[in-house]
Amino acid sequence: MADIFKVIGVGFITTITAVLLRGTKPELSFAVTIVDIIVILSFIVDMLRGTMSVFVSIAEIAGVESSLLKLLLKIVGVGYLTEFGAGILTDFGSSSIADKVTLAGKITIVLLSMPVVESLLRLIGEFLQLV
Repeated sequence: MADIFKVIGVGFITTITAVLLRGTKPELSFAVTIVDIIVILSFIVDMLRGTMSVFVSIAEIAGVESSLLKLLLKIVGVGYLTEFGAGILTDFGSSSIADKVTLAGKITIVLLSMPVVESLLRLIGEFLQLV
């Protein structure tokens, strides 16, 4: 719980600093924002390290294959990173590029999910043959 307060605090401090610098030294404002992104991402990585073992144990209890769990985590990761990157691009006034990043993220998610869709369709086909 305390980790989220760190993230919010760093975000507020760097946002205020970036806004104050934007009028006088825009290049420093950009640098402060980039450093903020790196710091926040490092906080996020630290927070996620502890939860990975929880996901693995839940998957073992539920009988889910580890490859499926890895795939689902990749899909979620692509979604979050795409949203994060597109948000940054939008903040810097590049909304058209942000839209392309979002499109690329969606296509990547569809491509990553194809093995799951294929397995599901195969399972449905086998079930229909039993009926």
